[in-house]
Amino acid sequence: MFKASRRWYTPLLLALFLMLTSVIPASAATWSLTGDTNVHDPAYIKEGNTHWVFSTGSGLQVLYSTNGTNYVRSLPIFTAKPSWWSSYVPGQVGLDVWAPDIFYYNGTYYLYYSISTFGSRVSAIGLVTTNSISGGVWTDKGVVISSTEASNYNAIDSNISQDANGNLWMVFGSWSNGIYITSISKSTMKPTGNSYRIATKSGGIEGASLVYNSSTGYYYLFVSIGSCCQGVNSTYKIAVGRSTSVTGPYYAKDGTDMKDGGATVLDSGNDYWKGPGGQDVSGTSVIARHAYSVAENGAPKLLISDLYWDSSGWPYYN
Repeated sequence: MFKASRRWYTPLLLALFLMLTSVIPASAATWSLTGDTNVHDPAYIKEGNTHWVFSTGSGLQVLYSTNGTNYVRSLPIFTAKPSWWSSYVPGQVGLDVWAPDIFYYNGTYYLYYSISTFGSRVSAIGLVTTNSISGGVWTDKGVVISSTEASNYNAIDSNISQDANGNLWMVFGSWSNGIYITSISKSTMKPTGNSYRIATKSGGIEGASLVYNSSTGYYYLFVSIGSCCQGVNSTYKIAVGRSTSVTGPYYAKDGTDMKDGGATVLDSGNDYWKGPGGQDVSGTSVIARHAYSVAENGAPKLLISDLYWDSSGWPYYN
C-alpha cells in the first residue's frame, strides 16, 4: 500500500514543484550565467532588451546578452591608444584599461575607465560616449581627472551617480588614500570642484559604487575591501555603508564611520567563489561583480544577482 501511494505522490509532487518554479522569477537571487563570463571589474547596464557588461582588459572588454544570462564577447572599445594616455600615465602599457563604469544620462551613454600601473598613483580616469551601445561608435572625451605620486588620491575606479535632487557625483580612488567624492558638471560630465575623502580601510579599499535608494532615503557606498587579483588567494570582500547625505558621513551597521575604516561586509565569498569584488550596482535592484572560480583555478568570472533590501533599509543578496 505504501509503495503504491509513493508512486502516485512522486509525479504529483513533481507537478507541484514545476508549477511553483514557473511562478518564481528565473532571475531570483544569483542569475545562472552561461557563455563567455570571463571578466574583472564588471560594469553592467541594459540598453533596450540587450544586457551589456564592460570590464578590465585590453582595449576595455565588452560582453553582451540578449536574455541577461548567456553572454557573448564583442569588440573592445579601444583598438588604438588615445594620444593623451601617455601624457598622463607614461608607464601605462599598451591598451591595458581598468575598472569601467557606464552611466546613462539625457540620451547619452557615458563610459568612464581608468589607466594606471600597479602600486602607482600616476593614474587617470578617461571618458568615451555614445548614443547607442549596440551601434559601437564611441567618442573620446579625454581625461576626466588625473593624479600623480604627490596627489592625495589615486584617480582610478570611478562611479557616477545621481542624488535625490538630480545632481551628479563621482566616487573614485583606492587603497591607503581611500575613496573620494566630487561633484560632476551636467554639461561636461567632468568634476566641477574639490574632492573629499569619504572612506578608508586598512588593508585595502577600492571600486566604490554609490547608490541612492528613494525608498529608504539613504545613500549607499558599496566598496571592495582587501586584495584582488590573486586568484583563489584573493581576499576581496564586498562591503557597504550608508548616509543621509551624498557627501557623507557614511556609517557601517555598527555605527563606525567609513572614514575610520567602517564597513559592513555583504559578501566574503564561499567554497566555489573566492574574493568577490569590483561590484557595480545597477539602479537599486541588480548587483554585478567578479569572483575567482575555484573550479577554474582562480579565473575571474562574472556574477550577477538581484539586490534586496531588508526591513531596516540595508542591502543584501543571495
